Amino acid sequence: MKILVDADACAGKDIIENVARKNNVPVKMYCDLNHVLDSDYSSVEYVDSGFQSVDMYLINNTEKGDIVVSQDYGVAAMALGKNAYAISPKGYIYSNDNIDKLLFERHISSKVRRSGGKTCNPKKRTKEDDHRLEKNLLELIHSFH
Repeated sequence: MKILVDADACAGKDIIENVARKNNVPVKMYCDLNHVLDSDYSSVEYVDSGFQSVDMYLINNTEKGDIVVSQDYGVAAMALGKNAYAISPKGYIYSNDNIDKLLFERHISSKVRRSGGKTCNPKKRTKEDDHRLEKNLLELIHSFH
């Protein structure tokens, strides 16, 4: 098991690393060349800039039993398809029971925006999000061990 992080815009990287370090789980953070990441625990992999390049590189390196951290529902769906776990940076666990609904809602929101409509902005990160990420990441790690 390893944790793979879509790190371009991932809040909670410190929480992910702390949980991983305490449980001796390796972490790989993927970002494009436009970002700079420093870590004393995770290995950082830089990939070319480009539409979904980080997403595709991360998924191509995902194996059964890995944990993928991404806010992208498409990445989460591909991870689930590889029998990996998927969790959002706010700690919501993606599953085969909820991913279809999330992808459909993303599709509807995209159609609304393309037609000139407005959709809600994401809510600001809270302490509850941090707590949920830590709790659910631990749950995923322990369900595998």
